[in-house]
Amino acid sequence: MKLGITGLAGSGKTTVFEALTGDFSDAGGKMENRLGTIRVPDARIHRLSEIFNPKKTIYAQVEYFLPGKSARAKESGKEDASWTPVRDADALIHVIRNFNMFGLEKPNPAADFSVLDQELILLDLAQTEKRIERMDAEAHKAKKPDPEERELLDECKQALDAETPLRRYPHLAFAHKLRGYAFFSGKPMLVLFNNTDEDDALPTPDPIFEQEDCMIIRGKLEHELAQMSTEEAAELLEEFEISASATDRVVKASYQLVGLISFFTVGEDEVRAWTIKKGTAAVDAAEVIHSDIKKGFIRAEVISYDDFMDAGSLANAKKKGTLRLEGKTYEVQDGDIINFRFNV
Repeated sequence: MKLGITGLAGSGKTTVFEALTGDFSDAGGKMENRLGTIRVPDARIHRLSEIFNPKKTIYAQVEYFLPGKSARAKESGKEDASWTPVRDADALIHVIRNFNMFGLEKPNPAADFSVLDQELILLDLAQTEKRIERMDAEAHKAKKPDPEERELLDECKQALDAETPLRRYPHLAFAHKLRGYAFFSGKPMLVLFNNTDEDDALPTPDPIFEQEDCMIIRGKLEHELAQMSTEEAAELLEEFEISASATDRVVKASYQLVGLISFFTVGEDEVRAWTIKKGTAAVDAAEVIHSDIKKGFIRAEVISYDDFMDAGSLANAKKKGTLRLEGKTYEVQDGDIINFRFNV
């Protein structure tokens, strides 16, 4: 999963990026794109690794991408090159300033959110109109444009003209015919209000945030935490009454936002977490590991993490009947431990 971090200048998005990734190098300065990969915190993987004592333990990973300079749309709607790498992000994290800063006006989260969100809409509208114009020009040629794609684009234009982000319309944002457009405003979004160290409250309620997934982050404090030892960080977390670090909370919220879950494979060689979409069938989950497993899929031996911990071992789980066989259409659940039987 790749998450693009966006926000207006002065929002603290660089501080948030570094707090989440632990990458404090900033070698290229603000003009360079930055990509940080982190291990998804999961106590279940840690516990399974203790039990199986494998040669390798592999956690799921999340990538955070911070575009170089301030990614802003031009008034003409032409895409700024700094936005382009964000297109392949699975979701966006929109960092909003909710703290006072010398030289800046009093924070206005609703106004700041609107500014950037409208820029995303503007970028998508320009792309949509350009494609529609091209389809109209091709209408009289031998190869006719796809009527279904055109109908969906017309719906997109209508929504964008009304200044509504495409994430409000899942049937458009996730339409197979429009997948190649990678619309900015259609990406799931997590809004992070960047507060001061002492402030753990959401800003004054505003209707603009009612349909958004919102969280608080004390960016400067979390930035300090990320540079501390485990013991020092634990003391500071307790002092500020923070139950979990920003990394843990943001990753968990991001998984929920994008609709992701984890399943596990275990053994003496490797204990590993695999990331899939919620609702994925067993045969498609097998393909995440290797295409040959999907091709030769026979059955999946499945046990939930809780049932495994209750049994204490796979052998005991078989005796208790909690280790079961499932077919291709079985919907994999978060925390399932799976062994795929296949033959190619």
